[in-house]
Amino acid sequence: MDEAISIDERYPARYWHRLDDGRIQCDLCPRDCKLKEGQRGACFVRGRIDDAMVLTTYGRSSGFCVDPVEKKPLNHFYPGSRILSFGTAGCNLACKFCQNWDISKARSFDKLADQATPQAIASTALDLDCLSVAFTYNDPVIFAEYAMDVADACHAVGVKTVAVTAGYIHAQPRIDFYAKMDAANVDLKAFTDEFYFKQTGAHLGPVLETLQYLCKETDVWVELTTLLIPGYNDSAHEIGKMCEWIAEELGPDVPLHFTAFHPDYKMTDIPATPALKLSEARRIGHAAGLHHVYTGNVHDTAGGTTHCASCKQALIVRDWYEIRDYRLTAQGSCPHCGELLAGRFGIYQSQPGTRRIPVRIRR
Repeated sequence: MDEAISIDERYPARYWHRLDDGRIQCDLCPRDCKLKEGQRGACFVRGRIDDAMVLTTYGRSSGFCVDPVEKKPLNHFYPGSRILSFGTAGCNLACKFCQNWDISKARSFDKLADQATPQAIASTALDLDCLSVAFTYNDPVIFAEYAMDVADACHAVGVKTVAVTAGYIHAQPRIDFYAKMDAANVDLKAFTDEFYFKQTGAHLGPVLETLQYLCKETDVWVELTTLLIPGYNDSAHEIGKMCEWIAEELGPDVPLHFTAFHPDYKMTDIPATPALKLSEARRIGHAAGLHHVYTGNVHDTAGGTTHCASCKQALIVRDWYEIRDYRLTAQGSCPHCGELLAGRFGIYQSQPGTRRIPVRIRR
């Protein structure tokens, strides 16, 4: 928290206040970082200069790519559509298992190769036939001001916005931030506070509060992702408790993605998640009453297929990110029984591809 901020990183940040001892406190997330002049917060991108809070990554990105929306992962948000994805540097969690650690843990702005205004991002999304823009790769909560401005520019031209996030954010910025989002995939990393504290440096409670807020008080489309790490958060008991809580508190139609861990960052000695463990977790989710439980990071057609919650017919058949068959009506209803599928849908023509395509932004 003591690395100096250069003089040109002065974009004014919101969500902070002065303390009686002369420090200022960041009020964006529950870390509540308290800073002296020149210090950065735990996220590394919010800091104090000239007695005010600044965001050092406004307009600066680690790169832009076009993805299929299924990679976020979102299976019920305009399936098969293209989404323009980008992130910045830094993170407000300290996950030992981070799968994007080279970006989210970066302490060098050499990682930020691309610069783009909100308007340039929105127009690029239109030019590339992207239905949405995703704030991803690192957590967009920490660059909230930039993400919200991009969202405004996108909505002005009819482009939707998606947050891929851990949901670790305080109440007021939570309201402001998600008011700008059309959809969110929230990482529910485990269902014990012990895991959150020891493995991420955070706490479970604020994440659950974010999920309850999103599902009960907003129109944001929400899907959840849990990365199953062998021996850490993959017990049948914990998975069952989590799925029961989701069904009761958020509703049975919230999609849940169980994804496979691979050894990375500070957990290179942990084995990859067995495919059978993902299938077991999916069965537990269904037994708890969840209608849409998926497996990810593996080839598993059964675990990637969307079924009608009423008649159980297969509606969208997937292998990994690839849509093999699509049977929904344009209104998002089952052609067999007429039941509306939970989510956001439109006219589906074909999936333009599943490869990630790097792009450059015209400023």
